[in-house]
Amino acid sequence: MKQIHLPIPSSLVLMLREFWRRIYEQFTSPWTKLVFLASLTLVFTRREFSFSLSINWDGLFTTSERTVFSDPSSTGQPEGALNAGAGEDVAARLANYVAPKKAWTAKQLKQLAYVDTYKNIALEQMATHGIPASITLAQGLLESGTGSSTLATKNKNHFGIKCFSKQCRKGHCSNHSDDHHKDFFRIFDSPEESFRAHSEVLRKDRYQPLFDLPITDYKAWSHGLSKAGYATDPRYGEKLIRTIEDLELWRYDEL
Repeated sequence: MKQIHLPIPSSLVLMLREFWRRIYEQFTSPWTKLVFLASLTLVFTRREFSFSLSINWDGLFTTSERTVFSDPSSTGQPEGALNAGAGEDVAARLANYVAPKKAWTAKQLKQLAYVDTYKNIALEQMATHGIPASITLAQGLLESGTGSSTLATKNKNHFGIKCFSKQCRKGHCSNHSDDHHKDFFRIFDSPEESFRAHSEVLRKDRYQPLFDLPITDYKAWSHGLSKAGYATDPRYGEKLIRTIEDLELWRYDEL
């Protein structure tokens, strides 16, 4: 049987040739090569950066365990910040602490450096007042902008603690908003002093129902603080929970 070859329209041939020419020019253009090389560079750089963060953080945390967790006399706080009994209790708790191992982002590393600085005072307050250390640390991170807010750097106030006294001595508080007295915030001699003042705030009547909750139930504590009006942000409880889970701060509550 004789095969019949249908002729291909010349217009279709020209269109296909033009289409192929444009694709070839696109892939061989200098801009395409530049974009491709930049993409490859970005991929390999990000992998290398992530790997470096993981290695560096493991080393950083190992140093912390060696100096703070193993040495009862080294608490990470200024001399006299913890009394002898509280210092021994904190050291004993940290001796059983298992540090999380994973690759951290640059933001998380900054937050964990803050946690490493103030974890001892948070554990002291947990032992003394029954406030979960994860809650104290998460609130400190959020309220102080990881220790970098104006209130934290100038007033040593890491929890946004206000001053409601109308007859306070000089240097007791300062204004950071307008002339309304409710916008005056406490000034502390040290961040650790503000951590202790934060515990005193939570011991007030409006927060008393929180102390009926298990100390390891950080979710109920977070939502309870939000419901009691610690902050005006309606998502405050969710932000506390996310911070605790991202940094695995719940581990401190189980010590």
